[in-house]
Amino acid sequence: MKASSIPDHELSFQTNAVDSAGKKFVLTNETVSIPGTAEKITFVDCKRDNGDKSFYYEEATAKKKIVLHYTMGYIKGDIEYLTKQHVSVPFLIARSGSIYNLFASKYWSYHLGPGASGGNTAMSRECIGIEISNIGPLKKIGDKLVTSYGDNDVYCAAGDTQYYAELATAYRGFKYYAKFTDGQYGSLTSLLKFLCAKYNIPKTFVTEQTRYSVMSNQEFKNFAGIVSHVNCRSDKTDIGPAFDWARLISGV
Repeated sequence: MKASSIPDHELSFQTNAVDSAGKKFVLTNETVSIPGTAEKITFVDCKRDNGDKSFYYEEATAKKKIVLHYTMGYIKGDIEYLTKQHVSVPFLIARSGSIYNLFASKYWSYHLGPGASGGNTAMSRECIGIEISNIGPLKKIGDKLVTSYGDNDVYCAAGDTQYYAELATAYRGFKYYAKFTDGQYGSLTSLLKFLCAKYNIPKTFVTEQTRYSVMSNQEFKNFAGIVSHVNCRSDKTDIGPAFDWARLISGV
């Protein structure tokens, strides 16, 4: 899908509430206060119209960390994937900035994957996952940027630099990555403030020197704060150096 088509794609889901597999949802806006501040945050409660809850465990668990991911997809496919099996997260941030709340953050589902530092089950239970809708790594072919799904899946032209970032040095095999939107940075900042206050999670980020490296099992287990998927899996690219970490840290 071309980057320029994403707003219409997201609007279609917002209007019709049907994912890429044809599953229907009920969307309801909910605005709440961020504890300890005068700020408010709005969620879009996104529930299956048939009441299906099979993609997460209704088991409240203590939360110690927040793990940031990106989907490598687009909103309809993101919703479809995150609501069909026990691989999900409570929050998905669209490029528009809308925060879709798929289930209560006190519950859990698998989201780190096999081989994750600290163990997939143990860490998925204690980490709140946030997915950001973003296609992720890109490849430059001629004057076009294409996605990892195929050389004919054009994301944008090389001149459309508002849609992608070029790294000085390739990260985990890729030099080009899709950019995030202002709406996503703003919503993610508010969501992190909300979750850190709600669950008493420190507003602590991985140090710049180790931000893009895999932590050992013990390091990941002991860390309390905000990490990303690359900190527990060497085969993942979310979320690497194309993300504006300074902007997020300053806002949080």
